[in-house]
Amino acid sequence: MGHEHAPLAATQSHGHAHESHAHDHHSHEHHAHGHGHDHGHSHAHGHQHTYRAKDRGLLLISFVITVVMMFAEIVTGWITHSIALVSDGVHMFTHAFALGLSWAAIVLATRPASLQKTFGYYRVEVVAAFVNGITVLLSAVWIVAEAVSRILVPEGIDLAATLTVAVLGLVVNIITGIILLRADQDNLNIRSAVLHMLTDALSSVAIIIGLIVIHYTRWSIIDPIIALMVAVIITKWSWSLLAESLHVLLEGAPVDIEKVRAHVKATFPEVVDFHDIHVWQISQRFNCLTAHMQIARESAPEGPALIARVSADLREQFGIGHSTLQLEWRD
Repeated sequence: MGHEHAPLAATQSHGHAHESHAHDHHSHEHHAHGHGHDHGHSHAHGHQHTYRAKDRGLLLISFVITVVMMFAEIVTGWITHSIALVSDGVHMFTHAFALGLSWAAIVLATRPASLQKTFGYYRVEVVAAFVNGITVLLSAVWIVAEAVSRILVPEGIDLAATLTVAVLGLVVNIITGIILLRADQDNLNIRSAVLHMLTDALSSVAIIIGLIVIHYTRWSIIDPIIALMVAVIITKWSWSLLAESLHVLLEGAPVDIEKVRAHVKATFPEVVDFHDIHVWQISQRFNCLTAHMQIARESAPEGPALIARVSADLREQFGIGHSTLQLEWRD
């Protein structure tokens, strides 16, 4: 049976203005938009800016601590001719880079939307998380390469110098880790920075344990074996972060679309069919949906009110704060 398109009524449930944008999607014309923004849980600008201001401050503190320790290790290592301290200082640079990238992403994310960037710059944080995930994965590859070379060509270990570096690194990472745990852990960008700290802290713990075992047993092979175990754990963590951030970047659905369809039809008897559903994320707690909602022709006068009710329900049940619903009716 033929579908006749009804004009949509625009509903601004929170009085938040947006630029209208026309879509030519599957040959359907969208005459207007029914928008609903969940300022309670999905995309609350007031709360969001509060979280971002707090996260920005915590990242900056962690960045300063890491940079200070980085220079302290490099300078001290240069003065004392300790290659271990210098190399760990250089390694600290990768963490400073990760923290700086996460901080810059939050700064960019607070920039207002424009005609060219209608959803703003929120997704910059997801890009930063993806880049940080890649750097963590590359560090795991480097650890494996070093461990294999040490197994093939064993080298003597300066226990005192290496233990000093490991303890210093562990202390710094515990401090920065505690600071970052106060930030928003639902944010992929923040979690990518925390992952950097956790991987380095794990490496430091593994080194300390390995050095203690070597001291009492003289089994130098323990060092590269522990390093390989750490690399496996780091790879698993980074792969999870990469998969999650890539899912967002590729417009993957944050909710089960079939559940959304079934829920709308079961909750609203007026809805004959709910189809052509697209759900995606701009960033954490900013979910969007477009769909076609078919109703009986005699229910057409209640269409605008139905759009508002369905939008509110989608916010409440699925955290979808930006919905665009096109009405159709069946004869």
